[in-house]
Amino acid sequence: MESRAKLFGHPLHQMLIVFPLGLLATSLFFDVIGLATNRPGLVQASWYMIAAGVISGLIAAVFGLIDYLAIPGGTRAKRIGAFHGVGNVIVVLLFSASWFLRRDNPPNPSSLPVILSAIGVGLGGITGWLGGELVDRLGVGVDDGANLDAPSSLKGGIAARETIRR
Repeated sequence: MESRAKLFGHPLHQMLIVFPLGLLATSLFFDVIGLATNRPGLVQASWYMIAAGVISGLIAAVFGLIDYLAIPGGTRAKRIGAFHGVGNVIVVLLFSASWFLRRDNPPNPSSLPVILSAIGVGLGGITGWLGGELVDRLGVGVDDGANLDAPSSLKGGIAARETIRR
């Protein structure tokens, strides 16, 4: 199934997710480097990256929801899409909590906000893989002839429906 939300023929959700994924993951690296080297400016930058990542994540989620609602029920794609979407909501909540807990002193956070960010990055890796499974394996958002019940890429095998040659 092709994406329902496109810009110049390309799916918006797939274009937008690079921003929250990149910003939120990089924020953790800035935290770790800034705290390890006693550079509060890097940790302060992380606070801004989290804010931008959460906002861009919410924007990307709108277009992901539009595509999710178009997936036929009872398919593997619908189940994977549900896990992907719910997992990403949790990622945004984890980073929102991290951002909120830093608000009084962004350059010098306690351990909890950094731990929340680390959990968010880990879960984001899983939900990102699920998104890749949706697009690359199941063809969601890119191919009207996609196999929405293709087996997991972890199991191997052919994802595309077999075509009959005459």
